Amino acid sequence: MQGILIVDKPAGFTSFDVVAKLRGICQTRRIGHSGTLDPMATGVLPVFIGQAAKAVDLQPRHDKVYQAVMRLGLRTDTGDITGAVLEQAPLPAGLDEAAVAAALPAFLGEGLQTPPMYSAVKVNGRPLYKAARAGLQVQRAPRPVVIHGLELAGRLNGTDYALHVHCGKGTYVRVLIEDIGRALGVPATMAALRRTAAGIFTEEDAHSLDEIQAARNAGRLEELLLGVETVFTGLPAVTVDEAGAARLLNGAPVYNAGCACANRRVRIRAAAGGFLGVGRLEQGALRAEKLFVERPAT
Repeated sequence: MQGILIVDKPAGFTSFDVVAKLRGICQTRRIGHSGTLDPMATGVLPVFIGQAAKAVDLQPRHDKVYQAVMRLGLRTDTGDITGAVLEQAPLPAGLDEAAVAAALPAFLGEGLQTPPMYSAVKVNGRPLYKAARAGLQVQRAPRPVVIHGLELAGRLNGTDYALHVHCGKGTYVRVLIEDIGRALGVPATMAALRRTAAGIFTEEDAHSLDEIQAARNAGRLEELLLGVETVFTGLPAVTVDEAGAARLLNGAPVYNAGCACANRRVRIRAAAGGFLGVGRLEQGALRAEKLFVERPAT
């Protein structure tokens, strides 16, 4: 079994929990996922099965889109409402929807963000969340992030505001919300989070775990899988004949590959039809970067 399964992750599951459950459903251990979601978060979690797992780190797009709820007047140790309360404060009388909206543009573009202690980021080989649970604080270096879009989607009540966030890889919405609170002069924490898109995949592509299990029981699980080529459709295609495919599978380059896209990354297709993998076309030579077909037995 090979392909990409877009899961609508339920609240209360870690991303690892989802992968563990799918290993049982798909009856394979060769599974990876793209973009960790917090246990309280829901939404789009792309899962790569079989040979497709090799594509996780090769995706051209890693941006994410979220619908989040920011709660003002509250700060916790985890950065969301599942954590222990560290600070509570009343909201200033002048802090209204217009004031929140006016603060958001300052966060657009490139910036630095310090990973939260309750995260899967490893420092000296140890996940930060394990140190946090032990009551330890670990020095973390700020990381570059980018916020492509940040909009106020409405005021839900006296303390809660809905946000639409479009961000780059590695961005923590929890930290972004805390930073917005600081700009407003009040503590802030994340009250809810749903990922609506991860790269090219959206919630319209996603299936619940119950739907996936039902498909497995009905013998139609593979109908839910997207082809691994889906990830790379934005790349120009180079087609190789049978002899060229054999050279690539044996680690040799193909010369004079026909494509007006020199010196760049491409997706490789077989003349007989079918996706082979991704490679680079440089100075007339096509070299495979990663192939998603098995090398024939000799």
